[in-house]
Amino acid sequence: MAEFARVLVTGGAGFIGSNYVRRALRVHPDWELVVLDKLTYAGNLDNLDGLMDRISFVQGDVACPEDADKAMAGADAVVHFAAESHVDRSLLDSCPFVRTNVEGTMVLLDAARRHGVKRFCHVSTDEVYGDLAGTDGHSVESDMLAPRSPYAATKAAAEHLVMSAWISFAVEAVITRGSNTYGPYQYPEKIIPLFVTNAIDGKHLPLYGDGSAVRDYMHAEDHAAGIDAVLHHGQSGQAYNLGARGEIPGVEVAERILQLLGKPADLVRFVPDRPGHDYRYSVDPARAEGLGWRRQWDWPEGLAQTVRWFVENEPWWRKVKQRLEFRDHDRKWYANR
Repeated sequence: MAEFARVLVTGGAGFIGSNYVRRALRVHPDWELVVLDKLTYAGNLDNLDGLMDRISFVQGDVACPEDADKAMAGADAVVHFAAESHVDRSLLDSCPFVRTNVEGTMVLLDAARRHGVKRFCHVSTDEVYGDLAGTDGHSVESDMLAPRSPYAATKAAAEHLVMSAWISFAVEAVITRGSNTYGPYQYPEKIIPLFVTNAIDGKHLPLYGDGSAVRDYMHAEDHAAGIDAVLHHGQSGQAYNLGARGEIPGVEVAERILQLLGKPADLVRFVPDRPGHDYRYSVDPARAEGLGWRRQWDWPEGLAQTVRWFVENEPWWRKVKQRLEFRDHDRKWYANR
């Protein structure tokens, strides 16, 4: 196992990033952990509640060289989560996605070279593979990247930059391609927290098209463990799929959430599909499993735990949903649906 002393986590105040920080503090208590986060609408210091005295927090922009240098000084590993990540938002305005996901990754890679970082772990997404609808296959790491949304395109571009840094400059880099992730602290514009919080309030659950689009839902704790396995054991210059080996249609997501909360089925509202909607993602995680990683949460248990978390942490999500950034996007996106 690779040994690290000071680790920089970008986007560590976001959803998956904060789950990773919690795991790192538990599993690697000797690490000096630095979190760099811009605290955009999805970055939230409440996600790190109870942890701030155990980390060094730097508020800054990954696309700013000065901020990257400040945060990376002395680090021997980087785990790069920071990204604009919501497909719907990328369809409304792709510019922030290009700046953060592409330019930000390039700035970090340049800083990693300057600071002699031992390992750069780039957190990507299964969406870079594109739509598998109409097939029964599973994406493997050697497949051609075929992104179909501005979000996925910027993540694919970032991956190419990471690989170019490995090939051209021998930056010790690995990539993870995670499937759709759910769990505590997820920003409530994504399907599961949106549906849970809407259902609690007796509001409609907006389901795209006929609800048949499938995703391989993976719990955030499993995702964090997979990233940690790749960081320590992955081969430089390689990508690793992380998935739960399950395919869940959107209509099942809605139905299970309503059942868990004891809410009526007629809260589901089928709304016009989003442009270019990918109807199936499915990855083969065998390469990551070869490192010793296995998902621990099954879908019914993981969803039930997540629903309980949102029920028990109502002040957290109500504060988020009351902010202008959430209400403004909700109005723009769903007003005509």
